[in-house]
Amino acid sequence: MSSDLPEGVDSFLETAGWGGAVIEPLPGDASFRRYFRLRNGDQGALLMHAPPPHEDPGPFLHVGKWLIEHGHRAPLIHAEDAPNGLVLIEDFGLDRMRDWLDDNPAAEDATYRAAIDALVELHKCPPGPFAPYDLPTYLREVRLFTQWFCPAAGIVVDEAGHDAAWTKVLAPLIARQQPGVTVLRDYHAENIMLLPQGAQGLIDFQDALVGHPAYDLVSLLQDARRDVSPALEQLMLDHYIARAGVDGDFMADYALLGAQRNAKIVGIFTRLWQRDGKPRYLSLIPRVWEAMERDLAHPALAPVAEWFDANVPAEWRARKGQGLG
Repeated sequence: MSSDLPEGVDSFLETAGWGGAVIEPLPGDASFRRYFRLRNGDQGALLMHAPPPHEDPGPFLHVGKWLIEHGHRAPLIHAEDAPNGLVLIEDFGLDRMRDWLDDNPAAEDATYRAAIDALVELHKCPPGPFAPYDLPTYLREVRLFTQWFCPAAGIVVDEAGHDAAWTKVLAPLIARQQPGVTVLRDYHAENIMLLPQGAQGLIDFQDALVGHPAYDLVSLLQDARRDVSPALEQLMLDHYIARAGVDGDFMADYALLGAQRNAKIVGIFTRLWQRDGKPRYLSLIPRVWEAMERDLAHPALAPVAEWFDANVPAEWRARKGQGLG
């Protein structure tokens, strides 16, 4: 066995009926998880290695099985050894939405509509058996901005005022998101696979919670890794609203969750650079920052916008957070 492969993989694959398969490592991303593409004759599969203690495949299995049971296109699970972090799953192929759209830009509108339609169907289901996306979780996430970006930028900020501003704007949203929907939390063009007959395969959903339907829309339409024009964003929001039916606070909540998510991502990308030695994520911050500024302009964000005005220097805002490293 190659030293690059997980320990115990040979016996796992043998037991699963995939002994002797050709194994090809796939590029990694921001987590400790690794993926390998397997070929066994004319059959294919993916091996996920989510090594403890850094990773736990249990949530992936839990959420994936729930999605499949409720008619959503998560990968089928062929075999699992959760204690050793090994899972053999269906291979959704090579057509990742982001890459496919790079080669087929004329299909952007139809492809995003299909992704919106998949969310509409998900939101029709009763919320899954997952933890709530509650106020402490929202606050813990948005503090990543003050914990990582601000020190890296040399900015001393009012952290208590930051918490107070976010609590003021998010508390009403918590009441409005009841009873909630399943929120995949990382629903964007790099985590959607395009399958035959127009189906869209879901991946990277292990952190699912029960929260607000606008959250995954933000993730998709204010994508940290791919440009989505404001015109396309509005067109797809209109499509969701027409199909799902929403109340008058929906656009305010969309802006609230957009600002919350984007501030969190700025913090995460800074942490990936400083703590994990992955500076490539710094180049993505300006796109995220620009979306965050658009969200902060909504009247529902007034207390948070005032905090930014008082605490984040204009020079950092003018260059959209760029200049770390």
